[in-house]
Amino acid sequence: MGYTALYRKFRPITFSELVGQEHITRTLKNQIMADRVGHAYLFNGGRGTGKTSSAKILARAINCLNPKDGEPCNECEICKGALNGSLTDIVEMDAASNNSVEDIRSIREEVNFLPTKAKYRVYIIDEVHMLSPGAFNALLKTLEEPPEHVKFILATTEPQKLPATILSRCQRFDFKRISDEDIIKRLKIVCEESNIEITDGALKIIAVLSEGAMRDALSILERCVQDGENKIDEDKIKDLVGIPKITYVHGITEAIIEYDIDKALNAMDEILNQGKDLNNFLWEIIKYVKDILVYKSSGKVDLYSEEEVQNIKNIAEKVTKEKLVNLIYELSNLENDMKWSTQKTIVFQAGIIKLCSKEVGSGGDIEERVEKIENYLKSGKISMQSNMQSVPVQMAGTNLNNSGIQRQNKSEISTQNKNTSGSVMTSSTKNVMTSTKSYSSDLNKSWPKIVNDLKQNGKIVLYTNLMNTKAEQINDSTVGIKFPKGITAFGKTVLDKQENIKEISNLVSMACGKNMQIKYISDAQSQVTQHNPEDDILKLANESDIPVNVID
Repeated sequence: MGYTALYRKFRPITFSELVGQEHITRTLKNQIMADRVGHAYLFNGGRGTGKTSSAKILARAINCLNPKDGEPCNECEICKGALNGSLTDIVEMDAASNNSVEDIRSIREEVNFLPTKAKYRVYIIDEVHMLSPGAFNALLKTLEEPPEHVKFILATTEPQKLPATILSRCQRFDFKRISDEDIIKRLKIVCEESNIEITDGALKIIAVLSEGAMRDALSILERCVQDGENKIDEDKIKDLVGIPKITYVHGITEAIIEYDIDKALNAMDEILNQGKDLNNFLWEIIKYVKDILVYKSSGKVDLYSEEEVQNIKNIAEKVTKEKLVNLIYELSNLENDMKWSTQKTIVFQAGIIKLCSKEVGSGGDIEERVEKIENYLKSGKISMQSNMQSVPVQMAGTNLNNSGIQRQNKSEISTQNKNTSGSVMTSSTKNVMTSTKSYSSDLNKSWPKIVNDLKQNGKIVLYTNLMNTKAEQINDSTVGIKFPKGITAFGKTVLDKQENIKEISNLVSMACGKNMQIKYISDAQSQVTQHNPEDDILKLANESDIPVNVID
């Protein structure tokens, strides 16, 4: 006999074995005992919560020859035929792959025939939300008034995608997320019957990772015994599912709280060296910050040793609840940015450096933070190479080569800084002089060219802050630069620097043919602008007058 996965081997075959859904099983058993079974049911809930198992149990129970207290006997001819798949009167259909009008029409034709052996012909349609609009329309009449010998059981994880006309024709049962305690109880039974030795701590970790889905919990458990050893502890689970050790998570969280870039980079290096998944690592950081917030609010936290609880207490004493809430929000945004980026490592590193360089959500002393990053960049720990058309962004670190980032020593950086400081204005002036002839006398038309020239002149930070802005002449001596999405605190610090004001004024004056002053106009309704996290390092490096290359 072939191997059977644990979640199939231990699938519940009676309502009493179904975990965490007593509010549903109690109602269904009462209906069966009172012979008041409905013609159509809708089972809704998250993955692995027992929807399909309940549908199969219900289908057997209403056809069972010897039911007891609303439960199928699983011993009669009908029950055995349903369990081994030989009974044709119970039809299971996957709507994800059978979602056409023709599939539903075949059901409409079949319902007119009486069952071969059982009392009822039962149709279990899984993932019913995947049916096409035409298929839903074809199902409506049959679902509303099926023959007396036909029952429908629909299962879905997304009931909001079902038409209201379908929902109104079904008895709806909502399957809730299974609690960690119920998952642990079931896992203990499975481990005992499978001769698996597992620690309580490991059971807790599996329950948390499963996120309320029993099938996921059994799948994780099965993965842990695939090496042939039936002994499972916390470290084994963390290694198999790619969870970083709590020491690294604690270290990087503490670095963010203390604004310690060196400590954060060292922690990131360790994670990259071990090949851990960055999405999992970021999820662990978010969860850890959440646990710190819970501890600060209630003084309680689960799944941690005494030493780890003490570390959480130490961090909680250094930070406010508001900062923790804002930090969870910022980390969640970083997680979303990583999902849509092809350079996950760079986005992750830039996001963590950003969190280590400013007071998240409270404004803070922006100039002080910018100065701190400038000094860090000049120290040689992060460098930017320049070949303005072809070389990708490069950042030095102990072990950041996985993202295409290389090292550069301090002497090379100091030489670059000297050359840059002495030649930036000259180069900028030359570029401006050569491009002046192409400026239109109409400021609305010439402004995009001016902004683009800033990029060509190496003023990447100005370019990124002036993108999507508009310029118009307010009077004979002043040009207003409008920011439709507002100006960030970081952007204001950059734009207010005298050398940047002078740079913009020179370009505007050349376009207008006379000396002009500039004025920033920000939309009062929007003071927060969106940014690409991959640009953070570029902005900070440009502040240090280190030449950079931008790959469009």
